[in-house]
Amino acid sequence: MALAEARASAAAGEVPVGAVVVDGAGEILARAGNRREAEQNPLAHAELLALSAAARAAGSWRLAGATLYVTLEPCAMCAGAIVLARIARLVYGAADPKAGFCGSLGDLVRDPRLNHRAEVLGGVLAEESGALLKGFFAGLRASGRAAL
Repeated sequence: MALAEARASAAAGEVPVGAVVVDGAGEILARAGNRREAEQNPLAHAELLALSAAARAAGSWRLAGATLYVTLEPCAMCAGAIVLARIARLVYGAADPKAGFCGSLGDLVRDPRLNHRAEVLGGVLAEESGALLKGFFAGLRASGRAAL
């Protein structure tokens, strides 16, 4: 489902990242793709949109027991939101060596100094997630829009 959200984001001209939040019982609470370009909002990352919608669906900002599935390793901003939302488990696809903060550049979601830590499983469907990103950015470079 996160890959489907990422594909829809790419089709809309957004960086192809998709996210899905599932509660502890396995019910889907929310799903989202990047919307930074559509909303002209630097905060409209797939993870933040999905977490916000999941909190509304759950009726609580505390998403204890929930799992966040995302196609790309979350950045520092999204990693902070994962901690603040009390997400129990993060599952991501492609690592992000330039901006990832769940193991690549840093590891905010597992920092022992914080009051909450998430279990992390990276590399799930990494090839598919990475191929979407590579194809998207190759298309941007070919069209001369590489500044996105």
